[in-house]
Amino acid sequence: MTLSTDRFFAFVDQLASRLDDHDLDGNGLASSAYLSRHHFDRVIRAAAGEAPNHFRRRILLERAAYRLATGSDGILGIAVDAGYSSNEAFTRAFRRAYGVAPSAWRESPGQIRLQSPNDVHFHPPGGLRVPARSEGTEMNLLIRMVEHHVRLVGELIINAASLSDEQLDAPIDLPFEGIDDDPSIRSLLSRLVGQMHMWNNVIAGRDYDWSVEVGETITSMRERHGREGDRFLEEVRRVVTEDRLDETFIDAHREPVEVFTYGGLIAHMCSPLPPTEDSWCSAPSNRRITPISGMATLGNG
Repeated sequence: MTLSTDRFFAFVDQLASRLDDHDLDGNGLASSAYLSRHHFDRVIRAAAGEAPNHFRRRILLERAAYRLATGSDGILGIAVDAGYSSNEAFTRAFRRAYGVAPSAWRESPGQIRLQSPNDVHFHPPGGLRVPARSEGTEMNLLIRMVEHHVRLVGELIINAASLSDEQLDAPIDLPFEGIDDDPSIRSLLSRLVGQMHMWNNVIAGRDYDWSVEVGETITSMRERHGREGDRFLEEVRRVVTEDRLDETFIDAHREPVEVFTYGGLIAHMCSPLPPTEDSWCSAPSNRRITPISGMATLGNG
Protein backbone atom coordinates (compact mmCIF):
# COMPACT_ATOMS: atom_id res chain seq x y z
CA MET A 1 0.00 0.00 0.00
CA THR A 2 1.42 3.40 -0.99
CA LEU A 3 1.63 6.50 1.17
CA SER A 4 -1.02 8.25 -0.95
CA THR A 5 -3.34 5.26 -0.50
CA ASP A 6 -2.78 5.34 3.26
CA ARG A 7 -3.68 9.01 3.30
CA PHE A 8 -6.76 8.37 1.20
CA PHE A 9 -8.07 5.75 3.63
CA ALA A 10 -7.28 8.07 6.53
CA PHE A 11 -9.28 10.76 4.72
CA VAL A 12 -12.21 8.34 4.25
CA ASP A 13 -12.12 7.33 7.92
CA GLN A 14 -12.19 10.96 9.02
CA LEU A 15 -14.95 11.82 6.58
CA ALA A 16 -17.09 8.91 7.80
CA SER A 17 -16.76 10.05 11.41
CA ARG A 18 -17.56 13.68 10.58
CA LEU A 19 -20.12 13.34 7.79
CA ASP A 20 -22.55 15.72 9.53
CA ASP A 21 -19.90 18.28 10.43
CA HIS A 22 -20.70 20.94 7.83
CA ASP A 23 -18.05 23.23 9.26
CA LEU A 24 -15.47 20.73 8.04
CA ASP A 25 -13.88 22.02 4.84
CA GLY A 26 -10.90 21.23 2.66
CA ASN A 27 -8.59 23.36 4.75
CA GLY A 28 -9.55 21.48 7.91
CA LEU A 29 -9.08 18.10 6.24
CA ALA A 30 -5.70 19.14 4.87
CA SER A 31 -4.60 20.46 8.26
CA SER A 32 -5.54 17.20 9.99
CA ALA A 33 -3.36 15.37 7.45
CA TYR A 34 -0.48 17.83 8.11
CA LEU A 35 -0.49 18.88 4.46
CA SER A 36 -1.04 22.11 2.62
CA ARG A 37 -4.42 22.43 0.97
CA HIS A 38 -2.86 22.25 -2.50
CA HIS A 39 -0.80 19.15 -1.69
CA PHE A 40 -3.73 17.49 0.12
CA ASP A 41 -6.08 17.98 -2.84
CA ARG A 42 -3.45 16.62 -5.21
CA VAL A 43 -2.77 13.50 -3.07
CA ILE A 44 -6.46 12.67 -2.59
CA ARG A 45 -7.30 13.28 -6.24
CA ALA A 46 -4.45 10.97 -7.30
CA ALA A 47 -5.65 8.18 -4.97
CA ALA A 48 -9.42 8.66 -5.31
CA GLY A 49 -9.80 9.87 -8.87
CA GLU A 50 -11.89 12.82 -7.66
CA ALA A 51 -11.26 15.94 -5.61
CA PRO A 52 -11.99 15.77 -1.85
CA ASN A 53 -14.86 18.28 -2.00
CA HIS A 54 -16.47 16.43 -4.92
CA PHE A 55 -16.00 13.13 -3.06
CA ARG A 56 -17.78 14.47 0.02
CA ARG A 57 -20.65 16.00 -1.96
CA ARG A 58 -21.22 12.69 -3.77
CA ILE A 59 -21.35 10.72 -0.52
CA LEU A 60 -23.81 13.19 1.00
CA LEU A 61 -26.00 13.02 -2.12
CA GLU A 62 -26.01 9.22 -1.93
CA ARG A 63 -27.08 9.45 1.72
CA ALA A 64 -29.80 11.93 0.76
CA ALA A 65 -31.04 9.56 -1.96
CA TYR A 66 -31.21 6.73 0.59
CA ARG A 67 -33.13 8.88 3.08
CA LEU A 68 -35.56 10.03 0.41
CA ALA A 69 -36.26 6.44 -0.60
CA THR A 70 -36.60 4.92 2.85
CA GLY A 71 -37.73 7.71 5.20
CA SER A 72 -40.40 10.33 5.61
CA ASP A 73 -38.27 13.36 6.56
CA GLY A 74 -39.01 16.56 4.66
CA ILE A 75 -36.94 17.29 1.59
CA LEU A 76 -35.69 20.59 3.02
CA GLY A 77 -34.36 18.85 6.13
CA ILE A 78 -32.60 16.25 3.99
CA ALA A 79 -31.16 19.05 1.87
CA VAL A 80 -29.74 20.81 4.93
CA ASP A 81 -28.26 17.54 6.22
CA ALA A 82 -26.60 17.13 2.82
CA GLY A 83 -24.93 20.53 3.21
CA TYR A 84 -27.23 22.67 1.04
CA SER A 85 -28.57 26.01 2.27
CA SER A 86 -31.73 25.91 0.16
CA ASN A 87 -34.12 23.42 -1.38
CA GLU A 88 -33.44 24.94 -4.81
CA ALA A 89 -29.68 24.35 -4.62
CA PHE A 90 -30.23 20.78 -3.41
CA THR A 91 -32.76 20.09 -6.15
CA ARG A 92 -30.34 21.30 -8.85
CA ALA A 93 -27.50 19.16 -7.50
CA PHE A 94 -29.71 16.12 -7.03
CA ARG A 95 -31.16 16.41 -10.52
CA ARG A 96 -27.66 16.63 -12.03
CA ALA A 97 -26.61 13.50 -10.14
CA TYR A 98 -29.73 11.31 -10.45
CA GLY A 99 -31.56 12.76 -13.44
CA VAL A 100 -34.76 13.55 -11.50
CA ALA A 101 -35.89 15.95 -8.77
CA PRO A 102 -35.83 14.71 -5.15
CA SER A 103 -39.65 14.55 -5.03
CA ALA A 104 -39.75 12.33 -8.13
CA TRP A 105 -37.00 10.12 -6.72
CA ARG A 106 -38.98 9.63 -3.52
CA GLU A 107 -41.95 8.41 -5.56
CA SER A 108 -39.86 6.05 -7.69
CA PRO A 109 -36.34 5.54 -6.31
CA GLY A 110 -33.53 3.63 -7.98
CA GLN A 111 -30.07 2.58 -6.87
CA ILE A 112 -28.39 5.11 -4.62
CA ARG A 113 -24.78 4.59 -5.74
CA LEU A 114 -23.46 7.22 -8.12
CA GLN A 115 -20.66 6.48 -10.55
CA SER A 116 -17.34 6.66 -8.75
CA PRO A 117 -13.71 6.04 -9.76
CA ASN A 118 -12.80 4.78 -6.28
CA ASP A 119 -15.73 2.51 -5.32
CA VAL A 120 -16.34 4.25 -2.00
CA HIS A 121 -20.05 4.81 -1.38
CA PHE A 122 -22.53 5.67 1.32
CA HIS A 123 -23.43 2.52 3.25
CA PRO A 124 -26.80 2.54 5.05
CA PRO A 125 -27.74 3.43 7.62
CA GLY A 126 -24.89 5.87 8.31
CA GLY A 127 -21.47 4.75 7.19
CA LEU A 128 -19.26 4.44 4.15
CA ARG A 129 -18.59 1.34 2.12
CA VAL A 130 -14.85 1.02 1.36
CA PRO A 131 -13.34 -1.55 -1.05
CA ALA A 132 -11.06 -4.22 0.35
CA ARG A 133 -7.49 -3.13 1.01
CA SER A 134 -6.12 -6.56 0.12
CA GLU A 135 -7.31 -9.38 -2.10
CA GLY A 136 -7.67 -13.02 -1.12
CA THR A 137 -6.70 -15.75 -3.56
CA GLU A 138 -8.56 -18.68 -2.02
CA MET A 139 -11.51 -20.25 -3.81
CA ASN A 140 -14.67 -18.55 -2.62
CA LEU A 141 -17.25 -20.88 -1.15
CA LEU A 142 -20.14 -18.51 -1.92
CA ILE A 143 -19.44 -18.61 -5.65
CA ARG A 144 -19.33 -22.40 -5.60
CA MET A 145 -22.63 -22.55 -3.70
CA VAL A 146 -24.36 -20.30 -6.22
CA GLU A 147 -22.87 -22.28 -9.11
CA HIS A 148 -24.30 -25.41 -7.49
CA HIS A 149 -27.73 -23.80 -7.09
CA VAL A 150 -27.90 -22.60 -10.71
CA ARG A 151 -26.71 -25.97 -12.02
CA LEU A 152 -29.15 -27.95 -9.87
CA VAL A 153 -32.13 -25.84 -10.93
CA GLY A 154 -31.17 -26.47 -14.56
CA GLU A 155 -30.99 -30.22 -13.96
CA LEU A 156 -34.42 -30.20 -12.30
CA ILE A 157 -35.93 -28.46 -15.33
CA ILE A 158 -34.32 -30.98 -17.69
CA ASN A 159 -35.67 -33.89 -15.64
CA ALA A 160 -39.14 -32.33 -15.52
CA ALA A 161 -39.30 -32.24 -19.33
CA SER A 162 -40.28 -35.93 -19.38
CA LEU A 163 -43.32 -35.39 -17.14
CA SER A 164 -46.84 -34.90 -18.44
CA ASP A 165 -48.80 -31.70 -17.82
CA GLU A 166 -50.94 -33.63 -15.35
CA GLN A 167 -47.87 -34.66 -13.39
CA LEU A 168 -46.35 -31.16 -13.53
CA ASP A 169 -49.55 -29.57 -12.21
CA ALA A 170 -50.47 -32.17 -9.58
CA PRO A 171 -50.67 -30.65 -6.06
CA ILE A 172 -47.75 -31.38 -3.78
CA ASP A 173 -48.09 -31.94 -0.05
CA LEU A 174 -45.28 -29.99 1.55
CA PRO A 175 -43.50 -31.13 4.71
CA PHE A 176 -43.42 -27.49 5.82
CA GLU A 177 -45.66 -24.45 5.48
CA GLY A 178 -45.01 -20.99 4.11
CA ILE A 179 -43.46 -21.76 0.71
CA ASP A 180 -46.20 -21.18 -1.89
CA ASP A 181 -49.96 -21.47 -2.25
CA ASP A 182 -51.09 -24.68 -3.98
CA PRO A 183 -47.59 -25.70 -5.05
CA SER A 184 -46.87 -28.07 -7.92
CA ILE A 185 -43.68 -29.17 -9.63
CA ARG A 186 -44.36 -26.64 -12.40
CA SER A 187 -45.00 -23.70 -10.08
CA LEU A 188 -42.00 -24.45 -7.87
CA LEU A 189 -39.59 -24.80 -10.79
CA SER A 190 -40.93 -21.60 -12.37
CA ARG A 191 -40.47 -19.79 -9.01
CA LEU A 192 -36.88 -21.07 -8.72
CA VAL A 193 -36.07 -19.51 -12.09
CA GLY A 194 -38.21 -16.51 -11.23
CA GLN A 195 -36.26 -15.74 -8.08
CA MET A 196 -33.02 -15.34 -10.04
CA HIS A 197 -34.87 -13.38 -12.74
CA MET A 198 -36.58 -11.20 -10.12
CA TRP A 199 -33.35 -10.37 -8.27
CA ASN A 200 -31.59 -9.56 -11.54
CA ASN A 201 -34.36 -7.07 -12.26
CA VAL A 202 -34.32 -5.60 -8.74
CA ILE A 203 -30.58 -4.99 -8.93
CA ALA A 204 -31.01 -3.38 -12.36
CA GLY A 205 -34.00 -1.31 -11.21
CA ARG A 206 -36.50 -3.05 -13.50
CA ASP A 207 -40.00 -4.38 -12.76
CA TYR A 208 -40.60 -8.13 -12.68
CA ASP A 209 -43.54 -9.56 -14.65
CA TRP A 210 -45.05 -12.20 -12.36
CA SER A 211 -47.44 -13.35 -15.10
CA VAL A 212 -44.60 -15.26 -16.78
CA GLU A 213 -44.84 -17.83 -13.97
CA VAL A 214 -48.51 -18.63 -14.61
CA GLY A 215 -48.60 -22.04 -16.30
CA GLU A 216 -45.06 -21.56 -17.61
CA THR A 217 -43.89 -24.26 -20.02
CA ILE A 218 -40.72 -26.26 -19.44
CA THR A 219 -39.32 -24.78 -22.68
CA SER A 220 -39.84 -21.27 -21.34
CA MET A 221 -38.27 -22.20 -18.00
CA ARG A 222 -35.24 -23.62 -19.75
CA GLU A 223 -34.79 -20.46 -21.84
CA ARG A 224 -35.23 -18.17 -18.83
CA HIS A 225 -32.90 -20.27 -16.71
CA GLY A 226 -30.17 -20.16 -19.34
CA ARG A 227 -30.40 -16.37 -19.56
CA GLU A 228 -31.17 -15.32 -15.98
CA GLY A 229 -29.08 -17.98 -14.27
CA ASP A 230 -25.99 -16.81 -16.15
CA ARG A 231 -26.75 -13.17 -15.31
CA PHE A 232 -27.29 -13.93 -11.64
CA LEU A 233 -24.10 -15.97 -11.41
CA GLU A 234 -22.13 -13.25 -13.19
CA GLU A 235 -23.42 -10.67 -10.69
CA VAL A 236 -22.50 -12.91 -7.74
CA ARG A 237 -18.99 -13.46 -9.09
CA ARG A 238 -18.53 -9.72 -9.54
CA VAL A 239 -19.78 -8.89 -6.06
CA VAL A 240 -17.67 -11.57 -4.36
CA THR A 241 -14.52 -10.86 -6.38
CA GLU A 242 -14.78 -7.13 -5.66
CA ASP A 243 -15.53 -7.79 -1.97
CA ARG A 244 -18.89 -6.03 -2.15
CA LEU A 245 -20.96 -8.42 -0.03
CA ASP A 246 -21.88 -5.69 2.44
CA GLU A 247 -22.96 -3.31 -0.32
CA THR A 248 -26.64 -2.43 -0.34
CA PHE A 249 -29.23 -1.98 -3.05
CA ILE A 250 -32.79 -0.74 -2.94
CA ASP A 251 -35.86 -2.71 -3.97
CA ALA A 252 -38.21 0.10 -4.92
CA HIS A 253 -40.96 -2.27 -6.08
CA ARG A 254 -41.93 -3.39 -2.58
CA GLU A 255 -44.21 -1.53 -0.20
CA PRO A 256 -42.56 -0.19 1.80
CA VAL A 257 -39.26 0.22 -0.05
CA GLU A 258 -36.63 -2.18 1.33
CA VAL A 259 -32.85 -2.19 1.39
CA PHE A 260 -30.90 -5.43 0.98
CA THR A 261 -27.23 -6.38 1.09
CA TYR A 262 -25.69 -8.54 -1.61
CA GLY A 263 -24.33 -10.88 1.06
CA GLY A 264 -27.77 -11.36 2.56
CA LEU A 265 -29.28 -12.01 -0.85
CA ILE A 266 -26.67 -14.62 -1.77
CA ALA A 267 -26.93 -16.35 1.61
CA HIS A 268 -30.71 -16.46 1.24
CA MET A 269 -30.47 -18.02 -2.21
CA CYS A 270 -28.14 -20.78 -1.09
CA SER A 271 -28.96 -21.58 2.54
CA PRO A 272 -31.56 -24.10 3.72
CA LEU A 273 -33.32 -21.48 5.83
CA PRO A 274 -36.64 -22.22 7.53
CA PRO A 275 -39.55 -21.00 5.40
CA THR A 276 -41.15 -17.73 6.43
CA GLU A 277 -44.66 -16.38 6.15
CA ASP A 278 -43.48 -14.20 3.27
CA SER A 279 -43.16 -16.37 0.15
CA TRP A 280 -40.87 -13.69 -1.40
CA CYS A 281 -38.27 -14.62 1.21
CA SER A 282 -38.79 -18.39 1.37
CA ALA A 283 -35.45 -20.08 0.88
CA PRO A 284 -34.89 -21.39 -2.69
CA SER A 285 -33.19 -24.48 -1.26
CA ASN A 286 -36.54 -25.49 0.23
CA ARG A 287 -38.11 -25.09 -3.20
CA ARG A 288 -35.41 -27.33 -4.68
CA ILE A 289 -36.07 -30.12 -2.19
CA THR A 290 -39.81 -30.26 -2.92
CA PRO A 291 -39.72 -30.93 -6.71
CA ILE A 292 -36.86 -33.38 -6.18
CA SER A 293 -39.08 -35.33 -3.80
CA GLY A 294 -42.06 -35.03 -6.14
CA MET A 295 -40.14 -36.32 -9.16
CA ALA A 296 -38.64 -39.13 -7.11
CA THR A 297 -42.16 -40.22 -6.18
CA LEU A 298 -42.99 -40.29 -9.89
CA GLY A 299 -39.90 -42.34 -10.63
CA ASN A 300 -38.06 -39.45 -12.24
CA GLY A 301 -35.68 -38.36 -9.47
